[in-house]
Amino acid sequence: MHAVEAFELVLALLALVIALHWLAMKLRWPPATALLVGGGGLAFIPGLPSITLDPELALVLFLPPLLMDGAYFTALGRFRRHLPGILSLAVGAVVFTTLVVGVVAHMILPSLPWAACFALGAIVSPPDAVSARAVLKGVHLPRRLEALLEGESLLNDATGLILFRFAVAATLSGVFHTGEAVQSFAFVAIGGVVVGAVVAKVWIFAAKRLNDQMLVMLITILLCWAAYLAGEAVHVSGVIATVTAGLAMGWYQHEILPAEVRLRANSAWFIMVFVLEALVFILIGFSLRDAIERIGGIAAIPSAWVVMMAAVVLTITAARFVWVFASEALLEIAGKLGLERARPLGWRQATVLSWAGMRGVVTLAVPLTLPTEMPGRDLMLICAFAAIFVTVVVQGSSLGLLIRLVKPVDVDPPAPMALPAAEAAMARARAEVVERLAYDENGTLIHPMMLEEHRKRLRFMERYIAEPAAAMDGLRSHFDVLLQAIAAGRAELIRLHRAGLIEDEVLHELERDLDVEELAMTFQRGD
Repeated sequence: MHAVEAFELVLALLALVIALHWLAMKLRWPPATALLVGGGGLAFIPGLPSITLDPELALVLFLPPLLMDGAYFTALGRFRRHLPGILSLAVGAVVFTTLVVGVVAHMILPSLPWAACFALGAIVSPPDAVSARAVLKGVHLPRRLEALLEGESLLNDATGLILFRFAVAATLSGVFHTGEAVQSFAFVAIGGVVVGAVVAKVWIFAAKRLNDQMLVMLITILLCWAAYLAGEAVHVSGVIATVTAGLAMGWYQHEILPAEVRLRANSAWFIMVFVLEALVFILIGFSLRDAIERIGGIAAIPSAWVVMMAAVVLTITAARFVWVFASEALLEIAGKLGLERARPLGWRQATVLSWAGMRGVVTLAVPLTLPTEMPGRDLMLICAFAAIFVTVVVQGSSLGLLIRLVKPVDVDPPAPMALPAAEAAMARARAEVVERLAYDENGTLIHPMMLEEHRKRLRFMERYIAEPAAAMDGLRSHFDVLLQAIAAGRAELIRLHRAGLIEDEVLHELERDLDVEELAMTFQRGD
């Protein structure tokens, strides 16, 4: 394909993303479902160019920023608090699913070597961070359940990739040592944490010393690829390195990044992640055609493969339910034995957790890296696509309905301080500083308007805590007036520019101030 044609194809895919995303909003579907189905359907239209997704490029291009996005916005306190449950899902459930799928695959096709069966299990076992984030956007979940799903989606790709590499090596060599595998697993995981921490430390050092905002934004955006590639370069988990760096950046960015850098970088990051996330599902759908054509078309798929695909999808779904509810039973027993930290989720949250097992980019890219001499390679590819399509389309589109039906209850105690109390504490701290600095060394009031403004804000916050409903009604009316005043100021600014009375630089500078002020007012109004 010519370079210009490739660029035109990228633009066409972006236009397709916009159209399918709009359609998903109209049909009230999860965007991931519309993108995956739309990409898969369009791929089989005659005359469209074939799109081949390089597996190594897919992992390097898509996985690090999407993992970083999840880690950056992860609530680190809840992540640490629920780490045992996260590891149970990210490691225990993935290993269990790999073993169960391997056994089922060998029962259906005894001619397929055991190690190859377990390689298939490792391919389809980890739920995907991209799919989970895409489907769960806009879905309200209990805090603990949200922490478990977010944490699992960050770490389970590493488990699946490590298991896959062990299984492929065992298949090709015919040798497997459990002790060596466990040691290698520990080395790769711990090494990933160390590499991620080192890369994050370098980012903190550089961000504090670079005086150019654009450079700080650039190294912040590039951090995900730096962590991933550094981990892979020293043969540890690039996934865990990326997640570790993302958690560190999310924790320290409040202290390191100036407000303007954070606002601008977050805007650029949001657009980039949206495009990459959407393109992943489009390309998964398009990549299906290559796999089908390579085996001679849909009609050439052997009946035993159809049975295998159905068995794999049912097995990964059932294995997750078994693991989650078995863990619930163990927590119930431990709680009755007096272990205070053993707190079951309850059947409502456990049901939602069991159903939220969508597969995605890792399940797509990993089988494409299989050596051509790998037994059952094409079968693994077809089963991987089946797992992605069924879990994203069926589970992803029905997850919201399931949540509404079972109504999972948030049993976690909330933080000691709610939003109004935190706002009041901030207002009190600001007012104390202004009270101190509003007078000069002779005791003369030099900032009367500023002092009155902060006193009024503090009085409002104290009234807000006592009577939130009444205070908010008055506040919304207050902000409505301010927003109309901002709109009038913007109209006058544009009039001055159109009349040639001010330069473009003045327009952009004052418009930026209005944008920040309007954004703050809109946010505080509660829109």
